[in-house]
Amino acid sequence: MTKDSGSGGGSGTPRFRRRKQSNEIPAEITKQNGGSLLVNDHNKYKSMWIRTHSTLWMIGGFVFIIYMGHLYICAMVVVIQILMAKELFNLLRKVREDRDLPGFRLLNWHFFFTAMLFVYGRFLSQRLVNTVTSDKVLYKLVSILIKYHMVICYFLYIAGFVWFILSLKKKMYKYQFGQYAWTHMILIVVFTQSSFTVANIFEGMFWFLLPASLIVINDIAAYLCGFFFGKTPLIKLSPKKTWEGFIGASIATIISAFLLANVMGRFEWLTCPRTDLSTGWLHCDPGPLFKPEYYNMPRWIANSLAWKDLPVMPVQWHALGLGLFSSIIAPFGGFFASGFKRAFKIKDFGDSIPGHGGITDRMDCQMVMAVFAYIYHQSFVKSQSLSVESILDQILMNLTFEEQLDLYRKLGEILQQK
Repeated sequence: MTKDSGSGGGSGTPRFRRRKQSNEIPAEITKQNGGSLLVNDHNKYKSMWIRTHSTLWMIGGFVFIIYMGHLYICAMVVVIQILMAKELFNLLRKVREDRDLPGFRLLNWHFFFTAMLFVYGRFLSQRLVNTVTSDKVLYKLVSILIKYHMVICYFLYIAGFVWFILSLKKKMYKYQFGQYAWTHMILIVVFTQSSFTVANIFEGMFWFLLPASLIVINDIAAYLCGFFFGKTPLIKLSPKKTWEGFIGASIATIISAFLLANVMGRFEWLTCPRTDLSTGWLHCDPGPLFKPEYYNMPRWIANSLAWKDLPVMPVQWHALGLGLFSSIIAPFGGFFASGFKRAFKIKDFGDSIPGHGGITDRMDCQMVMAVFAYIYHQSFVKSQSLSVESILDQILMNLTFEEQLDLYRKLGEILQQK
């Protein structure tokens, strides 16, 4: 802080001026929308270069992790969630109060990792059973943990609840209860939504990669269209968002969804679901969803281009639905984050990504998209009928080894009688 000399009264008492923090909203952000559009920004080319450089690094790292496989992507998601939680926990942190409450900050992380154990235990328990089936001792241990999974998570949460009550300190109640509510809001709004990403990964990397790519495409297209053509402000919460950017990004995203689905649908590595927690390459029958159907082209196109049939995978029509959502609804996740930052008078949630802000600034739309992709896949794509694989999974998860042997013998007797 800088010290000012007193200007009057002869008191000589120094006054202190608070420096503006690095993520605090600069004065120009509070101006009317039209003054801060990208098209009118004199420093936009420097900002664009920084943003482009960091974007290329992120895309390169993302492609490498995709190549490594499902477990590495899940590890990436977990790291992103931890960094997001750290940014948001620090948002309302007060150093003085935390100094008077030793160990209170650990309580936030206790609730976070309890929620992680509960959510990922629900998503990955079936895959974990399939992974350890060949080891009898490990299989029994995992079966016990899965059976009492909810009880374990509940008592971990209760332990945190009791810890919170015992840590209450006079004259600090308001701060402590505010932190308790803030932690639960982060878990519900941020962690729970982003955890659907892991479920999408194991349904087939296609259902994770395509929605995530569409958000990136929409964001880049909106930035470029707003950069060169943006004239009409879109929403007051985000001063640099324009109708030109929004509409141009929507068109680019929908077209990209249709084309990307055709490209990604050709690779078994992306389309096969992962039924265990191994890291080997996948091979499967992708099913009719990823097999092209041929549509006759209009005669005038066929005559001029010598192109009689158009191959289209059925999944490409589903991709249009994902494209519509990612271009029209998902951006409202970003608008929500913008309103949130304005409420707390900050420019970004952090500064870990040059030109982009913090991790949370990049993941606001991804969270909304992950939930929609999971619900869409479960409702309109995934077969709801029983299959041999699903029945076997239930047997392995819910029956003991002795019960499975008994079932095997009885099934053998029934088949012999037939």
